[in-house]
Amino acid sequence: MTIPQPTPHAPIGRIPVVGVSPLAEGGRWPTKAVVGEVIPVRATVFREGHDAVAATAVLVAPDGTDHSSARMRDISPGNDLFRAFLVPDAEGLWGFRVEGWSDPYGTWHHDASIKVHAGVDVELMLAEGALVLDRAAGLEGLNAEQAGVLVDAVRALRDASRPPGARLAAGTAPEVHAVLDAVPLRDHVSPSALYPLRVDRQRALYGSWYEFFPRSEGARQDLSTGVWTSGTLRTAEERLAAIAEMGFDVVYLTPVHPIGTTNRKGRNNTLTAQPGDPGSPYGIGSAEGGHDAIHPELGTFEDFDHFVATARALDMEVALDVALQASPDHPWVVEHPEWFTTRADGTVASAENPPKKYQDIYPLNFDNDPEGIYQAILAMLQVWMDHGVTAFRVDNPHTKPLPFWERLLAEVAARRPDVLFLSEAFTRPAMMRALATIGFHQSYTYFTWRHSKYELSEYLTELAGDSAAVLRPSFWPTTHDILTPFMQQGGPTAFAIRAVLAATGSPTWGIYSGYELAESVARPGAEEQIDNEKYEFKPRDWEKAKRSLELTTLLTMLNRIRREHPALQQMRNLTVHPTSDDATLCFSKHLRAEHCPDGRADTVLVVINLDPYTTRESLLHLDLGALGLAEGSTFTASDELSGETYAWDATPFVRLDPHGRCAHIIHVRTR
Repeated sequence: MTIPQPTPHAPIGRIPVVGVSPLAEGGRWPTKAVVGEVIPVRATVFREGHDAVAATAVLVAPDGTDHSSARMRDISPGNDLFRAFLVPDAEGLWGFRVEGWSDPYGTWHHDASIKVHAGVDVELMLAEGALVLDRAAGLEGLNAEQAGVLVDAVRALRDASRPPGARLAAGTAPEVHAVLDAVPLRDHVSPSALYPLRVDRQRALYGSWYEFFPRSEGARQDLSTGVWTSGTLRTAEERLAAIAEMGFDVVYLTPVHPIGTTNRKGRNNTLTAQPGDPGSPYGIGSAEGGHDAIHPELGTFEDFDHFVATARALDMEVALDVALQASPDHPWVVEHPEWFTTRADGTVASAENPPKKYQDIYPLNFDNDPEGIYQAILAMLQVWMDHGVTAFRVDNPHTKPLPFWERLLAEVAARRPDVLFLSEAFTRPAMMRALATIGFHQSYTYFTWRHSKYELSEYLTELAGDSAAVLRPSFWPTTHDILTPFMQQGGPTAFAIRAVLAATGSPTWGIYSGYELAESVARPGAEEQIDNEKYEFKPRDWEKAKRSLELTTLLTMLNRIRREHPALQQMRNLTVHPTSDDATLCFSKHLRAEHCPDGRADTVLVVINLDPYTTRESLLHLDLGALGLAEGSTFTASDELSGETYAWDATPFVRLDPHGRCAHIIHVRTR
């Protein structure tokens, strides 16, 4: 098999092609895509003089053959900016290029339309048109009907018995344009470089994640002694049916490994653990084993395999947290002390993020025996892949070297291209983007802290634009470590608002267990919950969640709506629309008919009140073109949340009560 090889230094052609996008660092790394994703390809294409130019985007299959092509459209007249859409249909390393070309028919059409109507060189222009179309009629790829259209046009152009205007009309008729649009006559074809395109399975872009701590499910406290008994993988398995019923398709487990006892943290991150405190699952490693072992209180690998099988039977896959660090009791500390940093006083350095200090964790030192560390981590990942894990949420990847990640992710992809990696790197933008560029399939984002209309509008536009070439966003309103002031103070309404935003704004979103109960009490002075589950068992009253159906019902509806609308399963198709109110956000996602599985265009318009306290009223100023509608159109707005329908135009009025209806999720239907 011939894999497309990038040619980043292709010479400039007769018809220059520059500014090609989307690219990852100029083509140094592959651009990201998934099967069925609609990829907008742009390029600036021009030439000397005044002759017409055009362009074609070409998709190259993993075997090196041209798979498909699309005629590019000039989307910025006068600026020579062209765009087309490509859609890969299988996984693998693909490629794409842009071909600029001289358009003899477009040149003739432009000149003839002016000259014939002005009475200048009339017969000459008609004769030249006949020559151009005669050439086009001999193109390979034309069917008999298309060739017949061009032959008839040539005949009409040469028929001196007809008025010049009629002859010109025959040569420029819509059916002639349609034929040459499908099979164009191209001169001086000038290809760009061939750029790599990595195509993953759909779950790399689209999915609904549910995070929980297995040990909390089924945990019990002896009221006479106060001692807790851990939940197990078998008791955690009992929670899967309810998670699947809400429509989630990825179950994400925090670390399930043995936990160290040295410097174990107590409740609420206190420095001294009390008897029975389970410790942080991120303090990995004890005499019972390390990253490739299961905490004895949770069960065995047989139990884990049963958990995975049950999840799969419910159409869910299992993701596992990977935290590349060790407790002081980890076997690595004894067997490979060189993998850690020894300080001047002879002690081993613990993890720090000043002023925070994590006494129960030793960070790996990748400057000491990097090959040994690499092989150990690769072997550990293989253990979990062999037991059915198909996704890894990687804790703090920004604290490990980029070359390590590039090599590791490439090797895992070669072994198991179905396995996905989510980067949990809430850090500087350059590092977040670099991690995504070198191979992480998905990335946590700043969405968690973007709350105003301006912030969200800018961020959604950024993520749907050039960033989409490398960074696939995963939107989480809260995590086990993060509870923002907005979520602390806004009550269940804030949870509803952020759920709608996350589920519709990004193809991948997730919630942390307890979201259904709007858990929002913060530890004083911190952006995290009181009684953080990292440091204690936290069984929940799921019967109460069933009795308080509002959030559970909303989460279920959101996941159903996402499944039913392919437009919501993509990111590059998002458009933000202006509103007259500062707390009302409006955005849409549109897929053209040819890109939808059922052959019908899909358009979803989201309008949401960002204020959890106050009813807001607003006029929307809709870009009808972004909705796939003609200027001046009216349409039927079907609200997927309420079931109501409205007759809307380009400037509808909305009124959203955060305590009743905080959002519209509109299915746009033509009237």
